[in-house]
Amino acid sequence: MRIIGDLIQTGDWKGEKHVPVIHLPDKVEAGKEFDVRVSIGDAIGHPNTLEHHIAWFKVFFHAEGNKFPVEVATFNFGAHGEYDTYTEPAGSATIKTDKPGVVYAVSYCNIHGLWGNMAKVDF
Repeated sequence: MRIIGDLIQTGDWKGEKHVPVIHLPDKVEAGKEFDVRVSIGDAIGHPNTLEHHIAWFKVFFHAEGNKFPVEVATFNFGAHGEYDTYTEPAGSATIKTDKPGVVYAVSYCNIHGLWGNMAKVDF
């Protein structure tokens, strides 16, 4: 049996339209709020149609020294062309932490499955 992590595909978001792009400040301050933005299609647009779309993102933060990551945001995208209404796959959350760590983002394409990316949070 495969574990879920084995099913998450990765790649360079500049060449693969399904990989979530994680936007973070270069440096953050311990205990201070900062914005985490996740998007799809920054370099190569992803279709946003009923037949082919990004349905959701999940965003996690794994602080150095902690055993488990914490889910910090979930974004669901429900409009994929119904009555000419579209939801662009992008979301933003404001978080704060006392430790550096890693932000993980997972996206789900209804045709191409799960895609993941990660970015380091430095102090």
